[in-house]
Amino acid sequence: MNFKATKQLRDEHEGVKIMLGILEMVCKKAQESGSLHTAHFTAILEFLKVFVDQCHHAKEEELLFPALEALGIPNEGGPIGVMLHEHAMGRGFIKAMDEAFSEYTRGEKSALAEVIHHAREYISLLLHHIDKENTVLFVMAENILSDAQQEELYEGFERIEENRIGVGKHEEFHELIHTLRDLYLD
Repeated sequence: MNFKATKQLRDEHEGVKIMLGILEMVCKKAQESGSLHTAHFTAILEFLKVFVDQCHHAKEEELLFPALEALGIPNEGGPIGVMLHEHAMGRGFIKAMDEAFSEYTRGEKSALAEVIHHAREYISLLLHHIDKENTVLFVMAENILSDAQQEELYEGFERIEENRIGVGKHEEFHELIHTLRDLYLD
């Protein structure tokens, strides 16, 4: 069986989980020191906004979920609806985190607690979300998608990546993950 599309999404989840671990360490250091490394946090926010939301979630929302719905997996009251709701919640946490970070960078040091709070809410949400997708939704997908459908989705995923984040940006994000992992997780 060809799990090319779902494998790509699972692989992306691994990178996202590493970045969430980095974000937690950034928050921990910020809480201990009372200050945030703004360049690192800016890069992490870009990763979350661009890679996670505009690219990864777009692959699911625009291609995978509609394909699964067409094969009978319900949206309303089903796993797809839950995933969409959690994507929306994640966007809300990112927006709140971004707004608090903007206040912090304008000199409102009290906004640091809000940045950390929203970041941790996002981390918790996304770790549970990834687990549900990997162990429930993707398993369902692998059971009902044909090899041809997996291949077609994979090709669509590649187009989304190229159109949304551009050629080479995926590799830049991988380099960012490696750089920050070496700084925060080793």
